[in-house]
Amino acid sequence: MHEPASPVAEQFEDANQQHEAAQLGTWTFLATEVLFFGGLFMAYIVYRHTYPADFAAASQHTNALLGTLNTALLLTSSWTMALAVHAAQEGQVRPLLRNLLLTLGLAVGFLVVKGFEYHEDFVKNLIPGPSFADTLPPRAELYFVLYWAMTGLHAIHVLVGVGLLAVTTLMAGRHHFSARYHTPVEMVGLYWHFVDLIWIFLYPLLYLI
Repeated sequence: MHEPASPVAEQFEDANQQHEAAQLGTWTFLATEVLFFGGLFMAYIVYRHTYPADFAAASQHTNALLGTLNTALLLTSSWTMALAVHAAQEGQVRPLLRNLLLTLGLAVGFLVVKGFEYHEDFVKNLIPGPSFADTLPPRAELYFVLYWAMTGLHAIHVLVGVGLLAVTTLMAGRHHFSARYHTPVEMVGLYWHFVDLIWIFLYPLLYLI
């Protein structure tokens, strides 16, 4: 099969320079995202230290089973994404397409499970506001403000990842990638591993501690 040529944009001298620029841009973007999530993590740590009993009581109302299931889904998706990147580097179209589809399916599965968890929180009146559960300690609402902010922001990132994976899968199905050109697959892989890494921090903070 004829390999697609590397589509080098006119501002780059060659494919290697374009690949390095894409890597630099992706890592810079992820660094800003780390700072963004880092602020939320720091707020959580400070308030948890300030109101330990209230936060401990509130955290017992999260669904650890669904949180664990989502952790398994994301860790597995990180593995299939790594396999997809390796297949792209080797120019193996079928393994690339298969692993991208698996990663996409696991990502959608994460959002479905998260949807069930959010519905359960809604039923239990665990949404900050006038109707927040009055059986919890006073500062428990603050815990759920951070819970919704962090998991909601992460879910948005997963949704963005689903879109990126869908486009990348479509491109792979049309044989846009080869051993010579697979930069988009690598960049989507970096983003997806970042999304998984953020959840690895959220899971113990919100469900286990």
